[in-house]
Amino acid sequence: MYIPSHFKIDDREIMDQFIRDNSFGVLVSLEDGAPVASHLPFHYHEDGTLLCHVAKTNPQWRDLEGQKVLIIFPGPHAYVSPTWYEGAGVPTWNYQAVHVVGEASNFQDEDRLAELVRTLSALHESGSETSWEGEFDTRMLKAIVGIQIRIEQIQ
Repeated sequence: MYIPSHFKIDDREIMDQFIRDNSFGVLVSLEDGAPVASHLPFHYHEDGTLLCHVAKTNPQWRDLEGQKVLIIFPGPHAYVSPTWYEGAGVPTWNYQAVHVVGEASNFQDEDRLAELVRTLSALHESGSETSWEGEFDTRMLKAIVGIQIRIEQIQ
């Protein structure tokens, strides 16, 4: 990602919190040499990995094992009009985003998948007045594949 020096943030704690606050990301990988993307909720694990899952019917997971992937976490964004400047200006876009690069691996262990589903659900149910407690038919776990990304770089 191109980052002008005056916008660059190197503080890992700030980037970590950004990922937690904007955890719905875009997983970009290669499938038969062409880029593919899936929009997914991620769990940023304290061991420095990202975890998510996809439907087994999503072919993206089949080529992921050992592949270097990109995850994009977009944040707030807005158009900036030249009319807002006191002097000369050009139209532009102001935005926040974090990019993560890492090596992907797949898992289909049902206990680990169940833990991931419960963790993601708890994260996203936490603000609800009637939060879901994570009871589900575990046979449904056979329909998903877990993905773990070992983080190598964060921008």
